[in-house]
Amino acid sequence: MSDIKVKLFKEILETPLIPASGTFGYGDEYDFIQTNAIGAFVTKGLSLKPKEGNPTPRIAEVDGGIMNSVGLQNVGIDCFINEKLPKIKDLKMKIIVNFFGNTDEEYINVAQLLDKQKEVFALEMNVSCPNVKVGGLAFGQDPELIRDLTKAVKKVTKKPLIVKLTPNVTSIQDIARAAEEGGADAISLINTVKAVKIDVHTRRPALGTAVGGLSGRAIKPIAVRAVYEAAQTVKIPIIGMGGIYTAEDALEFIMAGATALQVGSAIFYEPDICAIICKDLKEFMKNNGIKNLEEIRGCAL
Repeated sequence: MSDIKVKLFKEILETPLIPASGTFGYGDEYDFIQTNAIGAFVTKGLSLKPKEGNPTPRIAEVDGGIMNSVGLQNVGIDCFINEKLPKIKDLKMKIIVNFFGNTDEEYINVAQLLDKQKEVFALEMNVSCPNVKVGGLAFGQDPELIRDLTKAVKKVTKKPLIVKLTPNVTSIQDIARAAEEGGADAISLINTVKAVKIDVHTRRPALGTAVGGLSGRAIKPIAVRAVYEAAQTVKIPIIGMGGIYTAEDALEFIMAGATALQVGSAIFYEPDICAIICKDLKEFMKNNGIKNLEEIRGCAL
């Protein structure tokens, strides 16, 4: 019998598959999927105060993927704790909360509030946001900024901290190392890739903000490369994501060194995609004599 369970933060996840932030809402929208195919799920990103997000259009389809410029619209941390969390606290899936801020103080305040919520399994810190105190440079593009921010957040929470890395950097290895040095318990990568689509009929960008984030099949080789390089740099667990639609996609990330996997754009294509991937993953492992995922984790390094 092929075993697809994985160990993350001293806990066992029934499967390595985790719906990525922004694709699963706050967890209360998906009451019709097979939860036994999901090891955990990541909430939509949360900020200290509610955020309206970017002007429309916010979504544009492209060959091999989706571009988005939602702008991190969310209900804010207080609404999540008081209204959303009570609805999802009894789910069989472990809850990972994604959060962000525009200053160190905002990150720290949100982490402090989430640390008090016993139902929350882990935190995922999105560092792709601009630091308004240093001229708008994203936290995740500067190793020193990400090291200091991670260290500051770790001081206020005992929950496992995942740092979600952007691919829009010169060296993913330097950024991954900085997160580990700051005390991150894991890293997740990659976030979306910056991109632009022009509508030739309107002669204008397809998104309201012009530049958006590209996800989907088109970015998978970039994502696998990032995981492959990070796995040679850090010792903490890596959660890989970016273009996972099939069991073979999932296996690429695992062979590149990922411990767990986040599925994003594929959920919009097929909401129950995790169940399909699980079934095919077990079949592949059975056909190839693989008893558990640890046998092949990082085998391509």
